[in-house]
Amino acid sequence: MSGLQTLVLNADYRPLSYHPLSLWSWQDALSALLSGRVNLVANYDRKARSPSRVLPIPSVVALKRYVAFDGRAAFTRYNIYLRDDFACQYCGGTFAASDLTFDHVHPRSRGGLTTWDNVVAACAPCNSRKADRTPGQAGMPLIRPPVAPTIRQLDRLAMRRPPASLHHGWIDYLYWDSELER
Repeated sequence: MSGLQTLVLNADYRPLSYHPLSLWSWQDALSALLSGRVNLVANYDRKARSPSRVLPIPSVVALKRYVAFDGRAAFTRYNIYLRDDFACQYCGGTFAASDLTFDHVHPRSRGGLTTWDNVVAACAPCNSRKADRTPGQAGMPLIRPPVAPTIRQLDRLAMRRPPASLHHGWIDYLYWDSELER
């Protein structure tokens, strides 16, 4: 049973997050279910056993209280890559996250800040070539200027990049706004 995870939905039955996908360990989900903080939506075929009880292992739970978001996305390396569609903002090449770096458009050595509007995804060769110069000085124009995304914008981008392995029981809850099959 190790490795089983539970998809966590907000009270409106939307995932709390697509980036990363809102998952709890099955133990945390079962604990939340027993304490009354979540509703059981779906469960695995497996059971958790104690000396006095046998309980289904939750595969999807929904919070009982709605969690409101302020609309601001967390400033993380992954979210920068997601905002920039995993593409170097200098050459346009698409890369795996492990092959990307982030670059300060206005270099830190010249007072540039580490903020949404000054950091872009860059491949290592472009980042090295640009060095501590501005894009104009390096002759490397940006493909798209950096901006702070909203949580909803990142969710839409993340929905285009589903994780490699999704439990088949989660699909109905992950892409709820996509067109239904005919």
